[in-house]
Amino acid sequence: MTLRSRIPAALSGAAIVAIALTGCVANNPAGSDALSVAIADNACDVSVSTSAAGAVTFELNNTGSDVNEFEILAEDKLRIVGEKENVTPGQTVSYVAQLEPGTYYTACKFQQVGSPIGLAEFTVTGESQALSGDEQARLDEAVTNYVSYIKSQAGELVPAVAAFAEAYKNGDDDTARELFATTRVFYERIEPTAEAFGDLDPKIDYREVDAVAEGLDWTGFHRIEKDLWPPAAGDLNSDGTDAFLDWAPSTTQERTAYADGLVADVQDLYDLVYASDFSVTLGDISNGAIALLDEVAVGKISGEEDWWSHSDLYDFAANVQGAEVAFGNVKAIAAASGDDGAALVTEIQGEFDALDAALAEYGSLDAGFVSYDTVTDAQRKVLSDQVNALAEPLSNLTSTVLG
Repeated sequence: MTLRSRIPAALSGAAIVAIALTGCVANNPAGSDALSVAIADNACDVSVSTSAAGAVTFELNNTGSDVNEFEILAEDKLRIVGEKENVTPGQTVSYVAQLEPGTYYTACKFQQVGSPIGLAEFTVTGESQALSGDEQARLDEAVTNYVSYIKSQAGELVPAVAAFAEAYKNGDDDTARELFATTRVFYERIEPTAEAFGDLDPKIDYREVDAVAEGLDWTGFHRIEKDLWPPAAGDLNSDGTDAFLDWAPSTTQERTAYADGLVADVQDLYDLVYASDFSVTLGDISNGAIALLDEVAVGKISGEEDWWSHSDLYDFAANVQGAEVAFGNVKAIAAASGDDGAALVTEIQGEFDALDAALAEYGSLDAGFVSYDTVTDAQRKVLSDQVNALAEPLSNLTSTVLG
């Protein structure tokens, strides 16, 4: 879970358009079997408390004043088995979860932080759905391939972070600045995986304004970023506060602590995804594609993600690549579901191609991207529109894949 979905005071006009359009997309229009979830700042009311096993669609309607998050918890009320982040005020969006028979709990999180709100028991009845041998083989292949991809990215992230952190710790800021954006690419491609491991993502990737809002120690990539691109007098943080409020350039000792902490946290991520019991579900893959595109819409388009380095286009491209890989792992399953599934796959791929082409106008991960502060509001609006053009059909992917 991240707080990058909050709309800061310093958002540009194009950024606000991106978020507004995201909220207006007719995401996964719910059928008659969809369960409605009324979300408010202090409420999370699911229309019924039971459902049959299988693909369960929740239609989320946020009438509150700020961003919210819907969660499905296991019987222990701790482990998250499904979540939909970044449900913005006024937005109605569908979320599909594949649920086995058992006892669960539903809840929401106002501003995506703090204790669950409206925690309520939710019972799933019936029997696990049996698949044919061919269907199961296709599903197993998709999961196996995607887990391999996650491990591959984590494996590349570890040495990249080690080199970046060493340069920063030793005061070689020129080298650290050169490595910052390209190092983050491996993380941004698999960000939803890191977010599934409790406080690991906040340690690695929280922005200053989010850490301050939650009263957390600010560490990770963005703490180092501000040292490498220090603000000048009069500069503002992304929320409009003074850039020097409760901040000063790190001492040599502090640099060592931040560098070593980032290396340790990334190693923890590596160890978790390489653990023998690590796996993902088919829904995790398709919902991960949607979550990665959400990351673009609410953080990268605005320029708030890499506020000091202006390297947002690298993160943008990495999120899109990660989403496209996730989609690629399940598109054969979606296409095999029938004519509607095949048409959806064609539409999604076409929108990915268009977004890739729009990004290519500003560079590439191999050749480098232009600094994001040189991209005008009008140009950001074009990118935002294309993100939303992809978000609409992509939002139907999970329901199609899970049937």
